[in-house]
Amino acid sequence: MELRALLGGVLLLAAAVRASQGDKEPVYRDCVKLCVRTNCTGARLRGFESSQPNYMALTGGWRNGCSRCCCFIVVIESGVVNVFSANSWTCRDDCRYHCMWTTVGLYQAEGHRVPQFHGKWPFTRFLCFEEPISALASLLNGIACLLMLLRYRSTVPRQSPMYQTITAFSLVSLNAWFWSTVFHTRDTYLTEKMDYFCASAVILYSIYLCCVRTLGLRRPTASSLVGALLILAFTSHVSYLTFVSFDYGYNMAANATIGLVNLLWWLCWCWQNRRTLPYWWKCVVVVVLLHGLALLELLDFPPLLWALDAHAAWHLSTIPVHFLFYSFLIDDSLHLLNTEKIGVKLE
Repeated sequence: MELRALLGGVLLLAAAVRASQGDKEPVYRDCVKLCVRTNCTGARLRGFESSQPNYMALTGGWRNGCSRCCCFIVVIESGVVNVFSANSWTCRDDCRYHCMWTTVGLYQAEGHRVPQFHGKWPFTRFLCFEEPISALASLLNGIACLLMLLRYRSTVPRQSPMYQTITAFSLVSLNAWFWSTVFHTRDTYLTEKMDYFCASAVILYSIYLCCVRTLGLRRPTASSLVGALLILAFTSHVSYLTFVSFDYGYNMAANATIGLVNLLWWLCWCWQNRRTLPYWWKCVVVVVLLHGLALLELLDFPPLLWALDAHAAWHLSTIPVHFLFYSFLIDDSLHLLNTEKIGVKLE
């Protein structure tokens, strides 16, 4: 997909929809065309809109057109211009959903492996949630992050050298979990990009957090320089994905590379301080767990009960990690504060 222009509250998108085996099937395409032609015009469309449950308004709403929405997307698809709200469901979306299950049924009846559709596995919709377990897991991650941030702020005095940096990192993480929840609730051009970009921001800020803790307390200029470079890297990354090409492979490779640097940096620091910091093992367990659990994504299996896939399992598995991570941050921040008070050189 490519973003052609951004003007005020209007997003103009000239896009090629992500294609997968399922949505390439003639039976699926014919089903969608027939459904749209039959249900998405005139009186049938008005009847369809009026019959939708009220909770669908949580994702933009069926009723009142796009009056509830803050911006619109113009999608040029197969030569036809369609105007959608940035987060609402449309009649065409509903046709795709039902035709997807028709196609899945045919695949299963013939003994074939369940295919993906538009880059995603088929999920059973629950209320207004496209991917209920992933959305719930993202929300729980955000709640865990918020609770531990509040605990950190109530336990660690503001005078601690890492207080402001850790608070900022927590806010960046909370923003990422918010957009992850929104994206798994409703996958649109806007919510997908916000989910990806905010996740990249967390990964880059984690490098900055590591830099400040390992170098910046003794060499503030070094951490400031690294921070400026990371801002430039993030800006370039987002600009490329937005205005040049949204390359999923490139995005994954970039994030994996930064994550690997972060892992090795923390592990080296932990090894160097294992004799002086009794809580060093918490950091090791956290960074190893986070990168190890990310391997769940490689399993990429069809959803169990049409709800739990590898991505959802990954999000669920990271919830407990917040508690150990903030336990490390609290221990370390208090250690730094006490070290500073007695005039000992910071590690």
